[in-house]
Amino acid sequence: MSRPLISLVLSGALLFSASSLAAQVTVQQLQDKLDHPWSLAFLPDNKTILLTERSGSLRLWQPEKGLSQPVEGVPEVWHQRQGGLLDVALAPDFAQSRRVWLSYTEADKSGRAGAVVGYGRLSEDGRRLADFRVVLRQQPRLSSGANLGTRLAFDREGYLWIAFGDNFQSATAQDLDKLTGKLVRLKGDGTVPQDNPFVTRPNARPEIWAYGLRNPQGLALNPWTQEMWESEHGPRGGDEVNIPRKGKNYGWPLATWGVDYSGDKVPESKGGEAPGTEQPVYWWKNSPAISGMAFYNSARFQPWKNSLFIGALKEKNLIRLSLNGDKVIEEERLLQDRGERIRDVRQGPDGYLYVLTDESNGKLLKVGLQP
Repeated sequence: MSRPLISLVLSGALLFSASSLAAQVTVQQLQDKLDHPWSLAFLPDNKTILLTERSGSLRLWQPEKGLSQPVEGVPEVWHQRQGGLLDVALAPDFAQSRRVWLSYTEADKSGRAGAVVGYGRLSEDGRRLADFRVVLRQQPRLSSGANLGTRLAFDREGYLWIAFGDNFQSATAQDLDKLTGKLVRLKGDGTVPQDNPFVTRPNARPEIWAYGLRNPQGLALNPWTQEMWESEHGPRGGDEVNIPRKGKNYGWPLATWGVDYSGDKVPESKGGEAPGTEQPVYWWKNSPAISGMAFYNSARFQPWKNSLFIGALKEKNLIRLSLNGDKVIEEERLLQDRGERIRDVRQGPDGYLYVLTDESNGKLLKVGLQP
């Protein structure tokens, strides 16, 4: 079992450090033999899970039946490097519409790739995704397989939020005529809300809500404030968590707490701060390579009250950030003894955490605390 160390590093300064007194973590393996699973979503029966595998399969998992065959009708994906079938989210009215949203990647004849978002209708037996419709393509396509990002989340008003990566073309995160390095906000039918910040600006994409993102890996609605939170990879160091507010610039590549992969300064960077840009809520000097994230809003495990959980790919653990309002006050590492890359984490209807490991033999884990 994990015996983690709690530490908090904010803006490069150690603010708090103590040994963890939390209850022992419990882990139940529900499924293995998954091909680099990327995301999961619970159906309204509160037990069936939809899973994506990066190679292109959408599957159902049920406690009594286990893993299904791949769902038919899923669009063909471009599966190279970080590309493939990525996020899955259920429409807020799924019980009536059966609408399932997917993000994935496609490439043109030159091999340049970009993210695509669309939806289809899941059949009652769960075997087919019918009438798939593409709603938004990330333009221009600039990626060779890196920094695709692409997380999906709905808010309480039914708006769909999409976090797109910069495609490893840093400067484009500042270009409002491109969908690289942007957070997008759409209505539930895929149309553009007229109160988006750049709707009336010439030469700006009206879908954009916020910009200056690098490689978003997590997107989750804060259940207490109803604000959307986003997490992303920095270059070398500088992984960060943001609260992306309307029309704001989150800095990349003008402001970053990381350095280039060579160890040199990011060419466009003016340092950790730059005029006209927003600071992250939290950042790491050394990159854990953070991934999917979820707020914990259940009464089941009291030691996890007011927490934000984030997976870590490079450090191969599950990060718990303890929150006081919008401020992170403690950091705890879980599951590090397993040595597995964690791609996604979600709070289940039963108050347990459901975790996906990003491996060729990927696993679905159910994580809780001993009574």
